Amino acid sequence: MSRIRAAVLGSPIEHSLSPVLHRAAYQELGLADWSYDRFEIDEAALPGFVAGLGAEWAGLSLTMPLKRAVMPLLDEVSATAASVEAVNTVVLTGDGRRVGDNTDIPGIVAALRERGVEKVPAAAVLGAGATASSALAALSRICSGEVTAYVRSAARADEMRRWGERLGVPVRTADWSAAAEALHAPLVIATTPAGATDALAAAVPERPGTLFDVLYDPWPTALAAAWTGRGGKLVGGLDLLVHQAVLQVEQMTGRTPGPLAAMRAAGERALAAR
Repeated sequence: MSRIRAAVLGSPIEHSLSPVLHRAAYQELGLADWSYDRFEIDEAALPGFVAGLGAEWAGLSLTMPLKRAVMPLLDEVSATAASVEAVNTVVLTGDGRRVGDNTDIPGIVAALRERGVEKVPAAAVLGAGATASSALAALSRICSGEVTAYVRSAARADEMRRWGERLGVPVRTADWSAAAEALHAPLVIATTPAGATDALAAAVPERPGTLFDVLYDPWPTALAAAWTGRGGKLVGGLDLLVHQAVLQVEQMTGRTPGPLAAMRAAGERALAAR
């Protein structure tokens, strides 16, 4: 039986949950001839790795720092991925073409929808990194009003406004020192590193809306715990990870729907074991 291969690439990569999620999907779908691995690959090594992929390869998942670096190596890039200049999924077609997509953006939308959040009148984004641009792209689909981005520098503020213009989202920027104001928005998306929002936990309002905190380890964050303590709706980083991985599995295998419940359960077990 010939093996069909897929893998996640990035640096660092040893803590990636992608192998756990994709292997759980293959098991649930009965794809015994599929394998999914992880490879420590930096930007310098990426072109050689991609050039060496044989016919047995079905797809790649990409994490930092490769999401932009892979784009020149592809035959086609989806409009979604092009909108944020970031590819996290490469599908290798039967005729040898390499097609790039971004499943983070629809993954954010799907994770919110699962919690009953389909449309919001306004939103706030904490942070201005790569995930923040994906958050803006997702908000372009579900937010009817203004998005306020709370950032630490004028350069980051300029960047977020440019992303907003590009994505068709009205973005107002505010200094990080005022980030507690963000918590009154109907939807708050926290895209910051571990610990960055801990000081905001004491400022969670009496009746919070929805918090989407993209972290999953450590979990819950101080902000997430305070949010649910006040009765707010919470979406976590594992929700995003699982939903974007489900879309990757569907694209790479051609099997739909992807096994969301089995993949989430596998991710929860893996995190609990850490």
